[in-house]
Amino acid sequence: MAKEKILVTSALPYANGPIHLGHLSGAYLPADIYVRYKRLNGDDVIYICGSDEHGVPITISADKEKVSPQVIIDRYHEANKKAFERFGMSFDNYSRTSIPIHHETAKEFFLEFYNRGLFIEKKSLQFFDDKANMFLPDRYVEGTCPKCGNEEARSDECENCGSLYDPSELKNPKSKISGGTPKLKETSHYYFPLGKYQPALEKYVDEMNEKYGWKENVLQYCRGWFKDGLKDRAITRDLDWGIKVPVDSAAGKVIYVWFEAVLGYISSTKELSQLKNDPDLWKKYWQDSKTKYIAFIGKDNVVFHTIIFPAILMAWNEGGKEQYCLPQNVPANEFLNFEGKKFSKSRNWGIDVDEFLDLFEPDLLRYTLAANLPETRDTDFYWKEFQLRNNSELADILGNFINRTFTFVFKHFDGKVPALGKLEKIDEDMLKEISEYPKRVADLFEKYKIRDGVNEIMNLARDGNKYFNDTEPWKTVKSDIERCGTTLNICLQTIYSLAELFSPILPFSIEKLFVMLNAKPVDWKNCGKPQLKEGHQLNHSEILFPKIEDEKIDAQVNKLPKVEVEKEKVDLITYDDFMKIQLRTAEVIEAEKVPKSEKLLKLKVRLDNEERQVIAGIAKSYGPENLIGKKVVIVANLQPAKLMGLESKGMILAVETKDGGLEVLNVPESVNNGTRVK
Repeated sequence: MAKEKILVTSALPYANGPIHLGHLSGAYLPADIYVRYKRLNGDDVIYICGSDEHGVPITISADKEKVSPQVIIDRYHEANKKAFERFGMSFDNYSRTSIPIHHETAKEFFLEFYNRGLFIEKKSLQFFDDKANMFLPDRYVEGTCPKCGNEEARSDECENCGSLYDPSELKNPKSKISGGTPKLKETSHYYFPLGKYQPALEKYVDEMNEKYGWKENVLQYCRGWFKDGLKDRAITRDLDWGIKVPVDSAAGKVIYVWFEAVLGYISSTKELSQLKNDPDLWKKYWQDSKTKYIAFIGKDNVVFHTIIFPAILMAWNEGGKEQYCLPQNVPANEFLNFEGKKFSKSRNWGIDVDEFLDLFEPDLLRYTLAANLPETRDTDFYWKEFQLRNNSELADILGNFINRTFTFVFKHFDGKVPALGKLEKIDEDMLKEISEYPKRVADLFEKYKIRDGVNEIMNLARDGNKYFNDTEPWKTVKSDIERCGTTLNICLQTIYSLAELFSPILPFSIEKLFVMLNAKPVDWKNCGKPQLKEGHQLNHSEILFPKIEDEKIDAQVNKLPKVEVEKEKVDLITYDDFMKIQLRTAEVIEAEKVPKSEKLLKLKVRLDNEERQVIAGIAKSYGPENLIGKKVVIVANLQPAKLMGLESKGMILAVETKDGGLEVLNVPESVNNGTRVK
C-alpha cells in the first residue's frame, strides 16, 4: 500500500489551567496513538499542537489573580508542555498563539478577507458594565438561558443545551467583573459571512462522511447547525488582550479568538519550519492536495473544526492563492468523567496529569485511558478500576506472559532464542494468530476505533498465555526439550509482536521490552512474522508492570472531597394524590435526536387512540433506532413543557444503571397501548 502524507492536529488547550485526565482522553491520547501507529506503518506524519493563549478564559484567570494575562499564559504553557512530555505525547511541535508568527498568520487571513470585501460591518448590542467601564465579552456575563433555563449561561451561548441566541434574550444578566447588572450598548464589529458557505460546507461534510466515515456524534452536531441555518459571525471583539485588528477603523478591538485560534495549527507548522530551517516545510502538508488531514478534538470543539475552520479555509481558497487542505476526518470523543462526576477545578474534583504522574508511571495511565476511551459515549475514570486494569491486565496478563517466557528461556536455553522444531497444529494456529493481528488492529486504528484496537492487542497477550499453558513447557522441558524450545520460540515471537503492537500505547514500557528482546521494531505489517532468529541472545528481563497495592489506591480515594449527602426528606402523599398520576403504556413509533443536544431524543408515542410527542433525556443511553417499537411507561397527565423549543407532552419512566446510564422501563408487547399502570 502506498505511504500516506498525514497532517494530524489536536485541539489547542487553553493556557489558563493545568491539563487533567479528561483532556487526555478527548483530543490527545487517541491522536498520539494514531500518530505512533502511522509512523510505525512508514507513513509521512506530522503532529501539531500548541497553547491557545487569547480569549476571555485567559483574562478571567488573570483578573482573579490580579496579574497580567502574560503571566497566566507563560505559567500554563510551560506547565502543560512539560505535562504532555511526561505523558509521552509525540508532538512534532507544541507552539503557542502569542508568538509573532501566529499574530502574522492571523492578520494575513484577516487582511486577505478584509481587502476582498468579504467581511460585513454591523452594529450590534453588547453588554456594557458601567462600573468597570468596558464592554463585556460573552464569558464575562452570566445569566439564565432563554431556551432551557440554565442559570449559568453566557451572554450569547448556553453550554448546557448548546443554544445560540441574541444577548438581548438572556434573562437576569450579571457582570462577572462587578456583579452588577450590565446594560446593552451599541458597538460595531466585523462579521464573517458563515451562512454564505453553508451549501459548500454541507457538501463537504457529506462527501467526507461518504468517503471516510465520520462519527455519528460529529454528524449530528453538523446537521443540527445546518438545520438551524448558519449565520454571520462576529470576527472582532472589544478587548485589550488578543491580536489587534490590523485596520485603522477598528482601534481598541482584537480578532475574535474563534477565528484566530484554529489558525494556530498553521502557525505552529510554520514555526516548525523555522526550527528545522526549512521555510517551505509547512506548505508540503497544508498546501498539498494529497495530504490527509485528521483533526482530533473533544465534542465541545466540533463546530469549530467541521464548520468554522473549513469555512475559513474555503474562503481563503476562493482567492486563487495557494490552496489549503481541509480536514478529511474529525474524530471527536465524548467526555471522560472522574469517579462518576464531571471534572471541576472549582470543586477540586479530579486530578491533573502532573499530580497523577508524580504517583504512577505514565504507561499505566495511557493504557487505562486508552482501554476506556469515550469514543461513543461519556466514560469514567475510577481509582479502583485503574488499579484493576493494571493488576489484572498489564501485570497478570501481559507482564506475566513476558516474565514466565523469559524466565524459562534463561533457565533452560541460556537466554537464547530456541530453535523452532516440528510444528503441531496448536503451534501453527498460534503463528497464524500472530500474523493476523497487525492487520486486525490496523483496521480498527484506521477507523479511529482506538479503544477497540487496544483491547484487541491485549487479547493477543491472553492468547499467548493460553498457548503457554496449553503446551505445558514445564513438562516438555523434562520429556522433550525440542518441543519445549518450539513453545518458547513461538512465545518470544508473540512477545515481539506484542512489543510493536503495544508501542503506540505503552511507549516507555515497550522501549524497555525491546531492550530485553535485544531487538528493534520493524514495519508494522511485518511484526506479525517471526523476527527473532534461532540463537539470538536476549537481555535479562525486568518487571515492567508491578502490582499496585490497595493502600496506595485507598490513599487517593480518601483524598477525594467528601460529598455531604443530605438525608432525603420524604414528603408523603396520600393514596388519592397518587391516583391523580396517570401512568400509561405507550408504543414508540418514531424517534430522532434533538439537534445541538447531547441528551435529548424527540419521540412520537402511541397511546390508545392518540399520538403525542415526548422529549426524553435518554440520548446517551439509546440510539433512536433502538427505541422504535418498544412499549414504555409514560406519565400521561403531566403538564406540557418545552425543552429546546420542542413541546413535550409526558415523561418516560427510566431507572439509572450502575454505570450511570438509563434503562427505560418496558412492558410486554401483549399489553395494549394506553393501558393504565396501577
